[in-house]
Amino acid sequence: MGIQGMELCAVAVVILLFIAVLKQFGILEPISAEDSCDPDVELPTARHPPEGLEQLLARTKFTKTELQSLYRGFKNECPSGLVDEETFTLIYSRFFPHGDASSYAHFLFDAFDADRNGALCFQDFAVGLSVLLRGTEQQKLRWTFDLYDVNKDGYVSKEDMLEIMKSIYAMMGQPAPGHSAPAQHVELFFQKMDRNGDGVVTFEEFLATCQEDKDIMSSMQIFHSVL
Repeated sequence: MGIQGMELCAVAVVILLFIAVLKQFGILEPISAEDSCDPDVELPTARHPPEGLEQLLARTKFTKTELQSLYRGFKNECPSGLVDEETFTLIYSRFFPHGDASSYAHFLFDAFDADRNGALCFQDFAVGLSVLLRGTEQQKLRWTFDLYDVNKDGYVSKEDMLEIMKSIYAMMGQPAPGHSAPAQHVELFFQKMDRNGDGVVTFEEFLATCQEDKDIMSSMQIFHSVL
């Protein structure tokens, strides 16, 4: 697979598989007639209660009815109001029985754990899902860049990208960690993305390169009708 294919895979797998995890949790379900005819219901109480409905309406691009439906699913599967990384990884790993998804699940969990407290609450899911499903192309690419920025220093280094690539190969049950394919993809990634040749990729470089790639940009359009 060429570098464009790996970039497309890396961007699309983030969104597709996160949606699959939400469906496995029962969080992302079609909005029912019961939901739509009960517009005045507020978000119910949980051991770790979410933000109020009005705050989440302001922070996301979901309607009141959509947020209520999402929360019903979340509350049913996560009565405490929190999902820890171990649970998230166990659910995520079910989609890759022939690979090891633990490293990629860790990076994905980290990307949604906005307050870095080691647990995902409903607002983490709602805000992240809003970006992936209803965000602008730039917002989706910003989210993906932040996923690639493993040490959260504002840049994607070769070390960051190698960790991501190894985790994708492991998840798909591809080469062993010592195999050269992940490193080769990292080099190709940097040849394309590192426009000034300084050894790191900034968000501006990442954004400009992705926006010039029709395959990557078309992948951003697939998910508008999921919910």
